[in-house]
Amino acid sequence: MNHARQDHRLERLDDRWLRLPNPHGVPVEICAGPDVPLEPAAVDEVLAVLETARTLERLAEARNHDGPAPRITRVALTPDFHKGAGIPIGTVIETEGALLPQAVGNDVNCGMRLEVTSLDAAAVRPRLDALERRLRHLFFEGGRRIALTPAQREALLRDGLPGLLLTGDSSGWPGVSAADADDSVDRMHVPGLPVPTAEAFADWVGSAGGASGRATADGVIGGIGGGNHFVELQYVERVHDAAAAHAWGLFPGTVVTMAHSGSLALGHQANGTALDRLRAGWPAGLPRPRNGILPFLLDGRSEAGRRRYLEAFGNAANFATGNRFFLSLTMRAGLAAECGTLDARLLYDAPHNLFWQDGDRVVHRKGAAPARGHSEGGPYAMWGEPVIVPGSMGASSFVLSGHGNPRTLSSACHGAGRRVPRGAAARAGDADLDAWPSCCCSAR
Repeated sequence: MNHARQDHRLERLDDRWLRLPNPHGVPVEICAGPDVPLEPAAVDEVLAVLETARTLERLAEARNHDGPAPRITRVALTPDFHKGAGIPIGTVIETEGALLPQAVGNDVNCGMRLEVTSLDAAAVRPRLDALERRLRHLFFEGGRRIALTPAQREALLRDGLPGLLLTGDSSGWPGVSAADADDSVDRMHVPGLPVPTAEAFADWVGSAGGASGRATADGVIGGIGGGNHFVELQYVERVHDAAAAHAWGLFPGTVVTMAHSGSLALGHQANGTALDRLRAGWPAGLPRPRNGILPFLLDGRSEAGRRRYLEAFGNAANFATGNRFFLSLTMRAGLAAECGTLDARLLYDAPHNLFWQDGDRVVHRKGAAPARGHSEGGPYAMWGEPVIVPGSMGASSFVLSGHGNPRTLSSACHGAGRRVPRGAAARAGDADLDAWPSCCCSAR
């Protein structure tokens, strides 16, 4: 095994864990073996993020905050931890008394959706060329026509996928099945976030048919988005836990579809709403944080601004679940047209850019998947929460079972990570890309 060079600021605890000492006394641990490369720039970035501990102290003092002191209680970093834009990808931050919108980022509820089909790889393989042409047309050449009424758009934004599937006629959506409504409730980590209004995105709601209330298509819903978002056709190559795989319908040769996307422009607008409110309400005379991270304190003084953000945030998160659903429907339609009638069933849909609030405690994940352990009910009670880990393009992806490890704040990696900075990869040629080794990490 080739050990990666370790940053001198990190302390290795054992063959799975490192610790990052810091002047703020925040417990910070990284789940990564000796062979996992960790960017020094990412370590720089997380140390800058930890300066928010001091920001919370200063903000509470300036506001005469009379509740429990807001603080960062713990940070967990996943094996695919790498530099982001202010906050590293693969960062899980637990706070008390504070909410950090930037610890989720612009792509609210970006996540993974995995569906299992009734097709076998041997039957699909001879049709790949024709299937590629059809899918290219559907996704990139104007072939998808997803029509939604204003009522359906508002239902999606206010109640998520269950709201959408209970509103109006879905007969015009190719590939939709009777099981989708049930699956949207018990096979999704976040089926929907109840939001009282869709006012933040009234323009998108109103653009569907106007006063007529008719269903119309647009170029937003069902879009993959940019960056590393994708929809991929895959098959099960190998099973490591036969019992769990059988329960989840994963058998060697089974064709599956994987969608990775988020809230597109709606998430950017939601995050912009947060930053606008935070800047407007920042105490006069208090310098802005050097790291640029602006927090909401969970107190009455920031309630109005926080409420406006949470409404836009919830709308964007709900849109993202619907967007992944329509990406999967488009894949179903393309497969059916080329390979014949098929069944497709959601295995799981989970976000990796979101926050979870329980009273004054908030867990923020940016590029980290939830990985809860056994539950009291539902289809995953015996096996733990499914964790969908896509590999680099052309490499294997993985489906893991969560163990709910408190050391990781019940989190796992959300992807393969990278050995080469994004900018360098974008400038590289084919020979460079072939020469670089791939990096695929997994964590329970």
